[in-house]
Amino acid sequence: MDIREEIRFQTSRSGGAGGQHVNKVETQVTGFWSIQASKLCSPEEKERLLTKLSNRITSEGELMVRANRERSQWGNRQAVVRKMNELVEAGLVVPKTRKATKKTKAAREATLLQKKQRSAIKQQRQKPSWDS
Repeated sequence: MDIREEIRFQTSRSGGAGGQHVNKVETQVTGFWSIQASKLCSPEEKERLLTKLSNRITSEGELMVRANRERSQWGNRQAVVRKMNELVEAGLVVPKTRKATKKTKAAREATLLQKKQRSAIKQQRQKPSWDS
């Protein structure tokens, strides 16, 4: 799913190294995507995204991603789109349901045999009793 068309971009000055250039150019890009207003997702998918990506969603209900690694605004914009698409794809994955299984009869018998052997070893370690 490509959500590029529904992302709202905002630019700001990027911090860090870069000399004079970094102080006058807005290269940091922040992307916002409103999950509730999206036309690309079904209601079930929206619900799944809201729960799985809750730590990245703002109080307005928008998914927020920031990029400032690249030196150009265009590169950071591409990075925001890529990161958002990866997050949405990961958020939409439905985990497999666990099927309850039982031990096989042979495995249960092997466990019992090991317990008996361990018990016998521990019995042999004890001091003999003089009562009998």
